[in-house]
Amino acid sequence: TGAKQHMILAINTSTMQYSMALVEENGSVAAEYLSAGGKGRFARLLPVLEFMLKTSETPLSRIRCVAVALGPGSFTGLRVGLSMAKGLCHALKLPMAGISSLAALAAQVGPSEHVVAPLLDSRRGEFFSALFEIGQTPVPRRLTPDRSLRPADLDRFITAPTLFVGNDFKHQAPLVKTALDSRAILAPPQHWNLRASSVAALGLSRFEHGDLDEPQSLSPVYLRPPEIRPAG
Repeated sequence: TGAKQHMILAINTSTMQYSMALVEENGSVAAEYLSAGGKGRFARLLPVLEFMLKTSETPLSRIRCVAVALGPGSFTGLRVGLSMAKGLCHALKLPMAGISSLAALAAQVGPSEHVVAPLLDSRRGEFFSALFEIGQTPVPRRLTPDRSLRPADLDRFITAPTLFVGNDFKHQAPLVKTALDSRAILAPPQHWNLRASSVAALGLSRFEHGDLDEPQSLSPVYLRPPEIRPAG
């Protein structure tokens, strides 16, 4: 079977559905875990990692890099995921690749003739979003900065037919369709979860180019809504 390939470990805790993946240097997924979330979900991170390593027969020594979703997303989740990634990098002396959660979600839809708009819930009745072009390379080309949008803002933000993918099809898809009608093209429902394997794919590209981060200086992307609203 040839020499064993090196691996990238990817962690996403920026959404309610956390996930982890082990991906080989040729891009194939050796193991992936996706959780629907729920209370206490982050307490299972290390047992999940142990389970993936065991079932894929991957020793820790094969992991060459840790890719972690930096957000925007859940404040608590981002801190937990980045802390775990930093701890592993410190213990195993590994480099780290911090990855935009929106870019990783956009990359899941593959090459598209349309601009892609990923959506992540900001848990304030708003979305985090940005616009990307997805060509033949695995890395999306960013067209706009990340921003926080209300559903009512979409009509101004989206001016042409756009492909949407999010992290909650049941709730987000109807809002997008109502706001934009024919301008909203929806990715298939199975794509509407941010998978750690997508974080890994972008991390692998950075690893191959030697474009890596210093773990201790890496910070999550906390994107705040553009205005402060009165309580009540």
